[in-house]
Amino acid sequence: MPHNVSLIALLASGFGLALVLGLAAARLRMPPLVGYLLAGVVIGPGTPGFVADVELSGQLAEIGVMLLMFGVGLHFSLADLLAVRRIAVPGAVVQIAAATLLGGAVALGWGWPIGEAMVFGLSLSVASTVVLLRALEARGHLESTNGRIAVGWLVVEDLAMVLVLVLLPALAPVLGAKSSAPGADFGGLALTVGVTLAKVSAFIALMLLGGRWAFPRLLWLVARSGSRELFTLCVVAAAVGVAYGAAMLFDVSFALGAFFAGMMMRESEFSHRAADESLPLREAFSVLFFVSVGMLFDPAILVSSPGKVLAVLAVILVGKTIAAIALVLAFRYPLNTALTVGASLAQIGEFSFILAGLGVSLGLLTPEGQSLILAGALISIALNSLLFTAIEPAQAWARAHSAWARRLDLRDDPLAALPMSTDRKLLTGQVVLVGYGQVGQHIAAALAERHIPCIVADSNREVVEKLRAVGRAAVSGDASDPIVLVQAHITRAAMLVVTTPDTLASRQMVDIARKLNPDIEIVLRSDTEDAAAMLRGEKLGEVFVGEEELARGMCGYVTGRMQRGAPAGA
Repeated sequence: MPHNVSLIALLASGFGLALVLGLAAARLRMPPLVGYLLAGVVIGPGTPGFVADVELSGQLAEIGVMLLMFGVGLHFSLADLLAVRRIAVPGAVVQIAAATLLGGAVALGWGWPIGEAMVFGLSLSVASTVVLLRALEARGHLESTNGRIAVGWLVVEDLAMVLVLVLLPALAPVLGAKSSAPGADFGGLALTVGVTLAKVSAFIALMLLGGRWAFPRLLWLVARSGSRELFTLCVVAAAVGVAYGAAMLFDVSFALGAFFAGMMMRESEFSHRAADESLPLREAFSVLFFVSVGMLFDPAILVSSPGKVLAVLAVILVGKTIAAIALVLAFRYPLNTALTVGASLAQIGEFSFILAGLGVSLGLLTPEGQSLILAGALISIALNSLLFTAIEPAQAWARAHSAWARRLDLRDDPLAALPMSTDRKLLTGQVVLVGYGQVGQHIAAALAERHIPCIVADSNREVVEKLRAVGRAAVSGDASDPIVLVQAHITRAAMLVVTTPDTLASRQMVDIARKLNPDIEIVLRSDTEDAAAMLRGEKLGEVFVGEEELARGMCGYVTGRMQRGAPAGA
């Protein structure tokens, strides 16, 4: 054929090998993404035989990142982001600093210059949003409090890395770059920082003020046409177009641009349809992301520098994880939340590659350093799913063998139990409402209007603090833990309403509630029809699916049932 077919060759070899090796990984009870990574290694320049176009794979993977972050934005409101700011902002900043110091110290121990050590440490400090989202979605934790904290934490990390990427060229001469232009003075550096912050602020303001008005109306206008193709085209064009515009005009990363576009489109009543329509594209292009990571990896580094690779993995898998767990526990969150956030950050990805590439171009990082970062990314991504799988067994083992771990759940937390001054009328025949997101707030408001007693259980401490401040009964903690439901007085409740779409956690809550209160009525939420059918088949309770329509239907069911069988005084 006379024309260039490098794109077709990349797609055919990438998807084909990813399918074969992903299936083989699944048969070996390993995450399929391990197969995707190996597929990239096979068609990459580090191995003999066919070599796919690395530059093209990177651009296709970037589209996957945009679509995936756009999808997350469709399920992640601004209120969700602000709700976790008190832990996400300081947590991300301190964790980046700790990981940078740890990685830099390792590099200094190898005799590297301080500038190279700093870039190396920064590259190891930021986790991959794509990997995290795949792990959370696979387990149905994306809309849980733990998932929101982890996503909010990584959004702050991404914002910090945007600033680092802008400042690094200006700081290169000061850090001892081998090939860089003469450095700017302090005034020039301050101007660069100011311009960067102004651009990012302008983009966020534009999305909050104009985007949340324009995107819902755009979706409504296209949906009126009745054309599924046009609707899908609108969703993809919004995701990719806003991401590109954000990068070109405001120096914001593609991922963050798409994320904010999704958050603004979430205001539309068609947001769930938009998420469903973009799902096949998100899945396909996210596979290409992992293939592209594998293509960048040179297996020779495992033979030439095995000790250094192990040191890098120790920083990523051990150092970052311990730092994150310690920070979350310091904010008095449950052990499960700490372990989830720790596992979320125990990998590196797209920003690490970008930062390493910029460091090499500026003469601040050697090709060896870049290869070590890529090796750490490949192996940590492959192991990340195993870390998530180990959370529950590790937590159970810790509780069984460590008095300290048990104290983490039983410690004197003023938000973990209701105040002694709580009205006794709220503690009999009440609704125990798990989760205070959009759906939970809708139900709680309807119960309050009808004077039906309700106790909220939420693992987000900030949410519980706000509810307590306005006189609402609420307890902090993971409701899949029996202690939390006991503190919500589940033994005397009339109904348990779970608004978090986590199938595994819902099963645990139902099991606990029925053991403590056999006559309690159960109402559950699910995020998919398949999961809802599974829950209904197990006869766990009344199950609702969706979000906007779920809030109305679930609310009507709960209030209707409680009014018909309301306890005395309700």
